[in-house]
Amino acid sequence: MAHKFEIWKDKRGEFRVRFKYNSEVMFSTEGYSSKASAQNAIDSIKKNGPDAPIEDNSSAS
Repeated sequence: MAHKFEIWKDKRGEFRVRFKYNSEVMFSTEGYSSKASAQNAIDSIKKNGPDAPIEDNSSAS
């Protein structure tokens, strides 16, 4: 599979989620105090992501 979510623990002991496509990190989340919270973030992205609007700020000053 070319894309995947990854839960990892940072140096501060917080759980983080990153989304990878072909081993390239596309985005990562804030730190969570529990692994369950990190999994909830993944579930939320999967559930709400397909319908999320695109906000284009590229022409903003």
